[in-house]
Amino acid sequence: MQLQGPGGFRTALLAAYGAIAGCAETASEARAEEAPDLPAGHVEAHIQQFTDRPIPRFVVDAGWPDLPDDLMLGQIPGLAVDGEDNVWILQRPNSLGFSDTGLAQDPPIAVCCRPAPHVMKFAQDGELLDAWGGPALAPEIDGEPQWPSNVHGLFVDEEGSVWIGGNGDGDHVVLNFTGDGDFIRAIGRRGETRGNYDRATLGNPADIAYDSDDGEILIADGYINKRIIGFGEEGDFTRFWGAYASSPDDETRAGAFDQSQASSNADGGADPASKTFGDIVHCLVKGPDERLYVCDRRNNRLQVFETNEDGETVFIQDIVFAPETGGTRTVSDVAFSPDKEFMYVSDMMNGQVWILDAKTYEFLGAVGRNGRYPGEFIWLHSIGVDSDGNLYTSEVSTGRRVQKFIFTGVE
Repeated sequence: MQLQGPGGFRTALLAAYGAIAGCAETASEARAEEAPDLPAGHVEAHIQQFTDRPIPRFVVDAGWPDLPDDLMLGQIPGLAVDGEDNVWILQRPNSLGFSDTGLAQDPPIAVCCRPAPHVMKFAQDGELLDAWGGPALAPEIDGEPQWPSNVHGLFVDEEGSVWIGGNGDGDHVVLNFTGDGDFIRAIGRRGETRGNYDRATLGNPADIAYDSDDGEILIADGYINKRIIGFGEEGDFTRFWGAYASSPDDETRAGAFDQSQASSNADGGADPASKTFGDIVHCLVKGPDERLYVCDRRNNRLQVFETNEDGETVFIQDIVFAPETGGTRTVSDVAFSPDKEFMYVSDMMNGQVWILDAKTYEFLGAVGRNGRYPGEFIWLHSIGVDSDGNLYTSEVSTGRRVQKFIFTGVE
């Protein structure tokens, strides 16, 4: 079965659902005025509603997070919410230029700023609790530092340890650290990749999912390779698969990935019916239903899988998002409401978070729009949800920020 969202472009959506969206926004504004605990700087979120079913409502905390005055965030390609509702981000100091970090130049050339550390941990209220990262924290192998040259993907497991991938030149490794930044282990090795059929090396891993109950580490091995691959806790291979749970395709990206390839249409555009993954397998999320959700971003689809009793991967269905969308394409990350009723899917090119029924995958609405003001997105990349239902988002390219959307109820 294949599901497809209502049109991917803003004009079509507003034409089809403008009246409903307008009513929803009016109701949401009234509710926000009644809520006594909203921050003074809150901004009403842009909401679209596609059916008459009540959907989650949000306002944007425009003052979140509370970043130290001398720090500057770069692109943020990773976001996770841990079991204590702390919000973790993974950001790229290397994406900042000299005019961003004048205070860090030698000698300083401006009164602000310094690049923030790669990994940052915030409390739910936005207080910075911890920050760390960089090559010194990872081991060297044969003189080669294992810290990625361009970090990508962040996962915080139930035990509080942190997993990081990378999509820069030679970044064929996943690193695992304690919450304090102490190195635990690595899967793969920088500078070594041998294609989709290899059971030991990686190819620019984009995302990680680790379940301590079964001990399997699953990796969206997705910027050079095009597959999902699994390992046991000791680093032993468990399984791999491509689109539709088939054997991975043998095609890999030629040469190193660069950001221009993320928005190119030289591939002929998205193909939501493709028998293989596109050239960016962007996310892997284990849902509360134990299903595995894989972001086949360049094909504008989410593929849904299950693991059967024999440990084999079984394809369930495609969910297609705005199939005509070009450029950076659509599906970049997945998250679920704490009551397990709603699924949120971030759409990079259209700058919105789709709201779906988490069981039927019916499209119910969307949050956000393209833009640079609070509640809007440029290169929307990662999403997460805390136990109160608040939604967090991060942006890359020139977006370079993390935002908090405060859950105000279902209406």
